Amino acid sequence: MDTSPSERRTEVNTSTLGIIGTGMVGAGVARRAVDAGLDVVLSNSRGPETLAGLVAELGPRARAATPAEAARAADLVLASLPLAAHERLPRSELAGKTVIDPMNYAPKPGWRIPELDSDELTSSELVQRHVAGARVVKALHNIGPRQLLDLCRPAGAPDRSALPLSGDDPAANEEVTDLLDVLGFDAVDLGTLAESWRSEPNTPLYAFPYVGQPPSGLTVPELVAWVQGAPGVPVPAALVKDLAAAAVRGPAGFQM
Repeated sequence: MDTSPSERRTEVNTSTLGIIGTGMVGAGVARRAVDAGLDVVLSNSRGPETLAGLVAELGPRARAATPAEAARAADLVLASLPLAAHERLPRSELAGKTVIDPMNYAPKPGWRIPELDSDELTSSELVQRHVAGARVVKALHNIGPRQLLDLCRPAGAPDRSALPLSGDDPAANEEVTDLLDVLGFDAVDLGTLAESWRSEPNTPLYAFPYVGQPPSGLTVPELVAWVQGAPGVPVPAALVKDLAAAAVRGPAGFQM
């Protein structure tokens, strides 16, 4: 189910985005959402009072809350926790909501998920299993906050970038497509959550198309820092489709 940029509308059927988790991804999406005219309800595991600085920076469209309150406040919720903390998501408050999942699997010594290592599940299927009453859509996981701000463009702009999404519920996919449109991006629907691996780490569609070729000889920490700070490179919808089609499923999670 591909999305035609020329047919996208520039409205979203909610004026409020709930955000659970305010690390780089959550804060970056919040900034872009506020700039695009949406209200945001921010939350983290440490309490609303710890978000006073970010709320002040974002202005009157932002307020802080608990994760449960952020889930109740919006029909569309960004769950930007580390994947290792996904079981902290408030299941009852997210029931009936569309949950955007930007989480990626990053196994480390002492913490691995056998179902992901064996490719029995994708990470988003794992999240969907936890929040069974919600409608999970994988999105906003393969682009960094700097590039999210650099690459947003009005609908129809010749250098507008596209982002992939995957989900099992067509109506939820459409909601997230509309949100991406408001944030300044076209969307390419890659199919169900079972196909979301096509845009996860270690695939051609993850991160690097939006920043270009990194310098050679970087250590892993240097590479991560370079990607986080690199200016955005436009990625059209046709290229997103081609890169997704070229993906070959290998070991799950970051493999550096």
